[in-house]
Amino acid sequence: MNIHEYQAKEIFRGAGIPVPEGDVAATPEEARAIATRLGAPVVVKAQVHAGGRGKAGGIKIAATADEAREHAARILGMEIKGLPVRRVLVTPAAEIAHEYYLGIVVDRAAGKPLVMVSREGGIDIEEVARTNPGAIVKEHFDPLPGLHPFQATGLAYAIEPDPKAARPIAEILRKLAACFVRIDASLAEINPLVRTPDGRLLALDAKVNLDDNALFLHAGLEDLRDRSAESPNEEAARAMGLSYIKLDGSIGCVVNGAGLAMATMDLVKHFGGSPANFLDIGGSSNAEKVVTAIRIITEDPSVRVILFNIFGGITRCDDVASGIVRALEATKVDLPIVVRLTGTNEERGREILKGAAGVLSLPSMEEAVQKAVALAGDSGRMAS
Repeated sequence: MNIHEYQAKEIFRGAGIPVPEGDVAATPEEARAIATRLGAPVVVKAQVHAGGRGKAGGIKIAATADEAREHAARILGMEIKGLPVRRVLVTPAAEIAHEYYLGIVVDRAAGKPLVMVSREGGIDIEEVARTNPGAIVKEHFDPLPGLHPFQATGLAYAIEPDPKAARPIAEILRKLAACFVRIDASLAEINPLVRTPDGRLLALDAKVNLDDNALFLHAGLEDLRDRSAESPNEEAARAMGLSYIKLDGSIGCVVNGAGLAMATMDLVKHFGGSPANFLDIGGSSNAEKVVTAIRIITEDPSVRVILFNIFGGITRCDDVASGIVRALEATKVDLPIVVRLTGTNEERGREILKGAAGVLSLPSMEEAVQKAVALAGDSGRMAS
């Protein structure tokens, strides 16, 4: 689950990490009142779940409270990467002597959190990794004991040779690591952490992604979800227990299991296609989930073909087939549907699909993906 910068800063503040004051405004007048209270100059920052806010014009410095209102008026309502801006964070502008990057992610290959630090903060860390990978220092840590003091100190000195600045950076790293573990985050990032001319450190920006699978352990964190920033399809999928992520391609993928989803998307790419989504119906037998999955996918205008790739275990192939037939009976689907069923009750599933209009059942994963890629490129939406 993504949360906004102002929410991430509140979490960091609670963890003892120094963050600047600030407040959130939903109107230009509210932004002006906050700027008046904080004292100009201030920074007006779009609160939206997308990167590149500055390049898109979503972050502006205001020299006066009236200018803060003007900036807020321009930023509120604009779209950044297709997402509307409904709130802005107004926070005091800070003088900057130096910028650092501090970040922690889950390294799934190592099965541990990975700390990444760089002296080149304030810019995209992906760009630093591409152009100057040696500028990023990395170290794993065990979440049970947490980031040891010697690890934090080593990382801090790697990006700041001055002991007066390195010691507090190490302390912030330990607090960030403890916070990362405590809230079951998948990402916690400060970019930039700035050193001011008088030697103070401030987390000027904050980003936190939370592990959806662990939210039940943190009831208060679920309340941070911004439902207005999610599409109705994402909300419908979550309500049905489906994992749905919108992508940029043209092939709607319905699978059971995250591993099979990744393999399916890799194969789609291998054969020259592009997935329109990641949609996992999970490991239970529930035809209603299939109906919901088809409804979600058919509401995406970029989808040109639907690909089912089901490996039947607990999920029964006949239930999936029944869900497809029920969806076709309930809703007019003008997209070709390619289905690969294997595993529990696969023969029964194929029998159910016989005669279903617009449905093509193929025996192997490779054949099904190749056919879906061909249909996405050739036919597009079928005539109604």
